[in-house]
Amino acid sequence: MLENLFHIKERGSSVKTEIIAGVTTFLAMAYILAVNPNILGQVMDKNGVFVATALASAVATFIMGLLANYPIALSAGMGLNAYFAFTVCLGELKNEADPFTIALTAVLVEGIIFIILSIFKAREAIINGIPQNVKYGITVGIGLFIALIGLKGAGITVADESTLIALGDFSSPQVMLALIGFIVIVILSALNVKGSILIGIIFTWICGMIAEKTGWYVVNPDAGIYSVFPDFSSGLHLDGIKNTAFHFNFTWVGEHLIQFTAILFSFLFVDLFDTVGTVVGVADKAHLLDKDGKLPNAGKILLSDAIGTVFGACLGTSTITSFVESSAGVAEGGRTGLSAITTGCLFLASLVLSPIFLAIPSFATTPALIYVGMLMVSSAAKIRFDGDIADTVGAYMAILMMPLTYSIANGIMFGIISWVITKVFTKKIRDVSPVMWVIFVLFILRIATLIFNFS
Repeated sequence: MLENLFHIKERGSSVKTEIIAGVTTFLAMAYILAVNPNILGQVMDKNGVFVATALASAVATFIMGLLANYPIALSAGMGLNAYFAFTVCLGELKNEADPFTIALTAVLVEGIIFIILSIFKAREAIINGIPQNVKYGITVGIGLFIALIGLKGAGITVADESTLIALGDFSSPQVMLALIGFIVIVILSALNVKGSILIGIIFTWICGMIAEKTGWYVVNPDAGIYSVFPDFSSGLHLDGIKNTAFHFNFTWVGEHLIQFTAILFSFLFVDLFDTVGTVVGVADKAHLLDKDGKLPNAGKILLSDAIGTVFGACLGTSTITSFVESSAGVAEGGRTGLSAITTGCLFLASLVLSPIFLAIPSFATTPALIYVGMLMVSSAAKIRFDGDIADTVGAYMAILMMPLTYSIANGIMFGIISWVITKVFTKKIRDVSPVMWVIFVLFILRIATLIFNFS
């Protein structure tokens, strides 16, 4: 039955491998269950956001596994949740009553628009229209981006006023344990040990518990350093969902249509190209792109993403999108929707076992993100640097800007704009397809909005 549903053997995998991959993906992205309520909790009920995040993530990931049969998990997108809380609710709408209801309305409309675009294969055309070289550049850029996320999460890289970024404190247990965990994953992978990434995460977490018990790892909530041991003392608070579910404000939208459209466009733009980048990167590493570099059933992947966003808005969370941490499961051999189903089940389980999942520290998932980043960077070997200069500069700008602007969407934007402009001025305008012209215009409009916002 599982074989008929997921084609596991056909994709060179096994049930055991898919389950391990699903668990690995979940552990790599479980931080969202703690981070999203902390961010959105600034403007709405924190407990309700937790329940909404877990349920929406589970449902969206189930849809991805069953409808698209891809090992991609979904949850509330980082960056989009910050935009929701700080830019929209505490910024543009700070003088409005219950501004989160307006932001949730924007997320709902965004999801509906994406469902329509997915049905008419507009988003699929965007994915398949991106030049192959740029796709490889996106994969490499995402690899560097998620590695940077991991380094930042463990304090291996820190902000610096003089140099912008610097090396962290090596006397910190988070730094040392994360680096040790990375070496463990590398060694286990070299020895072909199944589940090496998952083992590395759990090993690092256990080492963190030992460090806390011995006094090396000192808990200090004021400094954002929390215990790595699960705490069941506060119980479960699942009734908060009533304070977030179906809280929309269509009346305000009707009275402030232009302002609402500006807010909506930002959600649409970032989600569209974050999703495109993630899907391309994960599919490339899972060897799911065809010989022409196109992604089979891309429409179903994007439809799953869009449905998840609508469901999440109804429950009370910001945009649901495909997670780049799915690459961790792919690195463990995940190739089918069974991996996604496993991850979705763990999101449901988190509703009653949340203290366990929320206790996993970011430094325990850092080794996985650094290792997966290394695997994704290997796609640089596929990039042709001796061919068309437009292909070269497009890939390069995607690689460069993704980690350095901390945004997948920005990396794609710079990659595509530089590709199109170079094609035009090297008298190869005929190489620019209608789809690429549409994407180019969207990015120019995006830059225009950024100029307007900062002026």
